[in-house]
Amino acid sequence: RFDDVAVGFPRFLPVRCIIKSTRATPWLGGNATAIRFEIKERAHTNVIPRILAIDFGTKRMGLAVSDALGMTAQGLPTLQRTRIADDLERLRSLVEEYSVEKVLVGNPISHSGGETSMSQLASEFAEKLRRRLPCPVEMHDERMTSVVANRTLREAGLSIGKRRRAVDRVAAVLLLQSYLDYL
Repeated sequence: RFDDVAVGFPRFLPVRCIIKSTRATPWLGGNATAIRFEIKERAHTNVIPRILAIDFGTKRMGLAVSDALGMTAQGLPTLQRTRIADDLERLRSLVEEYSVEKVLVGNPISHSGGETSMSQLASEFAEKLRRRLPCPVEMHDERMTSVVANRTLREAGLSIGKRRRAVDRVAAVLLLQSYLDYL
């Protein structure tokens, strides 16, 4: 006779195992080999959708993607802007490469919550992305992400040149991490 043993994992892991076992393992009440097999089997089928965040700028765009568990934001190399068609194509290839299911574009609204000239440009860019990408594109409040990124890099002791190269990527990471924390 087999006994069903439910093994509880932290809620953030995309895995839940039901183990059928005839022998008891003291710490789980089931077969450890069956657990490993079940985790491996389900880990491939329960993939959490990845999110790509874009810190929009007219010269550069900071990029970040969520990890496979949907818990942390990972910075990607900054995209140096060229032509709009080239920028959109590069972003489309990143969506395919990372199996992205949602794109966030930072919306640089004013402190009072109103629209700025930069937020209008970001909205227009997001609309172009919507027409080009197979996944949803959302605008997300990014007030102060570049300021916080600059301050963080300055406090870390980076030179002005290194800060300039890293600030967009760090701002995109902050944007995405705030979104992931909100979920």
